[in-house]
Amino acid sequence: QVQLVESGGGSVQAGGSLRLSCAASGYTYSSGCMGWFRQAPGKEREGVAAIDSDGSTIYADSVKGRFTISQDNAKNTLYLQMNSLKPEDTAMYYCAADRRWWLLLHGRGLVNEYYYWGQGTQVTVSS
Repeated sequence: QVQLVESGGGSVQAGGSLRLSCAASGYTYSSGCMGWFRQAPGKEREGVAAIDSDGSTIYADSVKGRFTISQDNAKNTLYLQMNSLKPEDTAMYYCAADRRWWLLLHGRGLVNEYYYWGQGTQVTVSS
């Protein structure tokens, strides 16, 4: 049974930083694709960043240059380093995994169709 558990969310002022973590059990990070998604109140869930087993990454335009996705295969943990946070980054952040290794290759890395999902961690950025 695959379980994804996010941590690291919290409240921060604009311009600050947070690092989210996603620990997996029953799933091997060295295969497939992993992603971070977020959902703000009243909005649809959107892809933020994704990484595949080759280490290729993709980012939403809104976070390019500010967020960095990475994974530690030995620890089976996914990270999202978020710098220069803005109030519009406020959302529930979700970790997602999918065994389809080709998602990024086929331009679907940020599409909201991953198979496994965590419960989310809240990020609140105040101005």
